[in-house]
Amino acid sequence: TLPSPQPHIYPPHPPPYPHTSAHILEAFGSKLNHFGQIQRLIAESYAEYQAGRSYVYNVAKDLDLNSVGNGLDADGVKLYCGVMGKNVADRAIQVMGGYGYVGEYNVERLWRDAKLLEIGGGTNEAHHKNMVRDLSRKVDKLP
Repeated sequence: TLPSPQPHIYPPHPPPYPHTSAHILEAFGSKLNHFGQIQRLIAESYAEYQAGRSYVYNVAKDLDLNSVGNGLDADGVKLYCGVMGKNVADRAIQVMGGYGYVGEYNVERLWRDAKLLEIGGGTNEAHHKNMVRDLSRKVDKLP
């Protein structure tokens, strides 16, 4: 059994996401979100998340459920967001340190789920192949 964290260093039930944990957790007398590397991890995660979210919403908005040929952007969303989710989860584990690996915290589960996105529902390599095939058919129509 792991020793209990010291209350002044780590709360007994931390928030599930690194940006909320980083303003609570401390190292060397400072909040984690005051350190440059932690700021970079949080900022990159936020920017990638927002880009993926915009991609998903844009594709969903333009999706015609009564037609075929929606695979290019469906594959693109899955490819980008699957990798993005895993990258964000990796950074969250980095921010939380060893606690990111402990099963009782959400970050460990999020990392496992994000890794599954890369292989479940089609591998990234299958999405690459499908996207190039669809792009080859639309090469004259690309912006």
